[in-house]
Amino acid sequence: MFTGIVDGLGTVVELLPGAAPGITRLVVDTHGVADDLPVGGSLAVNGVCLTSVADPERQGVFVAELMGETMDRTSLGQVAPGDVVNLERCVPADGRLDGHIVQGHVDGAGRVLSITEQGSWTTLRVGVPNRLAPQIAEKGAIAVDGVSLTVTAVSDPDAVDSWFEVGLIPATLTGTRLGRLAAGDMVNIETDVLAKYLSRFMAFAPAEARE
Repeated sequence: MFTGIVDGLGTVVELLPGAAPGITRLVVDTHGVADDLPVGGSLAVNGVCLTSVADPERQGVFVAELMGETMDRTSLGQVAPGDVVNLERCVPADGRLDGHIVQGHVDGAGRVLSITEQGSWTTLRVGVPNRLAPQIAEKGAIAVDGVSLTVTAVSDPDAVDSWFEVGLIPATLTGTRLGRLAAGDMVNIETDVLAKYLSRFMAFAPAEARE
């Protein structure tokens, strides 16, 4: 489990086909964030929970294998060498929950629609698949590229294209990759876990219970 508080920034070294069919290998220089991460340990990269794998030819870097589901549902398939990524180690059982509960299970990719400076802070508007809109609430929590944020505005329920907004303070802009975003960029979206289960529960509830 993660909390959406980024531990540091990494740099993509390689994204290349893995040894097994349908597997893509991602190599990231974590700049010390995950130096002691054991094989089998978890690291969130742009909000995606990945497992460290052994690679004798790669020392001092984080290596993970991405399956088709990860490539299809997240933006990791679009990263290139030199790209900066958010990194977070999993939280220990006795650690502080400074953000919110983040599983590292990305629900889909969103697209940056606009970035508006508001003096000392910035408003980020992100378009999301309509299927995710019911799970995003104003003043609720959301993870954008693994960063725990508070939703400040949402699109109307009957909107043709769904979106939400978050406010970014200077510390978030400089300490995460969100400060490097531009309109049109893709970001990973993870909605609140409670909202996901409630949405799923209501899908199976009798019609009278949903009224």
